[in-house]
Amino acid sequence: MTSRDWRADREAVFDRDAFTCRHCGTDADGDDESTALRLYPVGDVPLEGEVHESALVTVCADCFATLEEPERTESMAADDLFQLVRETTRLQGTTISAVAEFTSLATSLPSTLQSALDDGTDADVDDTLAEYRRDRRDILLAVAVVDARLERLSTLDDDAYDPEVRTALAAFSDAAADLQSTLREVVALSETVATGLERCHGCFDPLEGERCPTCGLEARETADWQDEDSTLAFDRLFATVNERLQGASETTETLTDRTTALAERLTA
Repeated sequence: MTSRDWRADREAVFDRDAFTCRHCGTDADGDDESTALRLYPVGDVPLEGEVHESALVTVCADCFATLEEPERTESMAADDLFQLVRETTRLQGTTISAVAEFTSLATSLPSTLQSALDDGTDADVDDTLAEYRRDRRDILLAVAVVDARLERLSTLDDDAYDPEVRTALAAFSDAAADLQSTLREVVALSETVATGLERCHGCFDPLEGERCPTCGLEARETADWQDEDSTLAFDRLFATVNERLQGASETTETLTDRTTALAERLTA
């Protein structure tokens, strides 16, 4: 995937992101430092052709290295292992808050667009759509970073740790993976709002058929959320989004407990 990002207008994406890593905030002042930045694709992208700028984010070299597929790791010192687990837990907590904000923004789109139509102005709409695109990219990047950290944990040689540590680590990884799955589902449901408005859930340009003519994304499936007149039942969709968010909050409590249990095993 990363070999394709060079087809995109790198400087335009870097400029859009203010030559700053969208994950950690590292910036590059001037052209001489821009080589330390990378483009990274987030979310669904077409299997062939260029990746549209709406699906590309700027990351620094360190974050790019984190996102790359990890090599097999024989073992990790107890302190380093706990730091990785604790940071992963922190990042997931931050991501949940960001997903909740994105969901709030997405669910407000129908009323925002309707108000613009009634008032005959689109100034506020442009700002809202720009915020939607940016927040969506940032959230997908945050989820990808946590995925990469969990992948690194999965490469550890279990035999390097005693049975109690292995059990606690597996319990933590399972809870973290469940939370990741829920967060991806919430984001996908929030993106379905755009499809219900006949817009692409990635770049938010108007849809033509089942595939966006601008960025190539396939439209989200809306059949489960349609009323008898084939219009999207936003109320049912929004209720499901809130339900999934509540589930994410409950999983977070489980994750915190399992992080604590792992810490106790590592320091025993």
